[in-house]
Amino acid sequence: MAATEVILLQRVEKLGQMGEIVKVKPGFARNYLLPEGKAIRANTHNRERFERERVQLEAQNIKRREEAERLAERVGGMTVVIIRQAGDSGSLYGSVTPRDIAVATTEGGLSVDRQQVQLDNPIKTLGLSEVRVVLHPEVVIRINVNVARSPEEAERQARGERVGRDQDDEDEVEEIESPEAGGFDPTA
Repeated sequence: MAATEVILLQRVEKLGQMGEIVKVKPGFARNYLLPEGKAIRANTHNRERFERERVQLEAQNIKRREEAERLAERVGGMTVVIIRQAGDSGSLYGSVTPRDIAVATTEGGLSVDRQQVQLDNPIKTLGLSEVRVVLHPEVVIRINVNVARSPEEAERQARGERVGRDQDDEDEVEEIESPEAGGFDPTA
């Protein structure tokens, strides 16, 4: 299969900067880069057109990046709480999706789309997780996601307390080992 040459209209992670001519697989160009408006085919007509419009495109890109940077400064370190049902071990019934995070973030005052939320691994347990949100191809912020069974549990997790079955087991062990509970007595 022959590679397809495209001109990038914006920075694409792990591919290149705006204005670069790169070779990609035909399916990647046809199914992602071209429909999303991230690139155009690198034929002679499009190369000439890009060179004529380059200054204007770069100015628009700088303006959007500056807006994203201002927004990132304003909401840096944001934490969202997502309430989910979970088993005794802390495993969720299902998982937290980018759509769930986008909805919670929008309710928290930062309007993002689910395509902007990037999960490195699926969130399938209770606790705190860090998620990347791409505001602009050159501006990425980190948002803390607090997954809990209830708002009270979320507050405890935010303070750094462990919740779930592990915490309950530790409490039971302490009760058994304490002499007041009539459990293990090391002096006997």
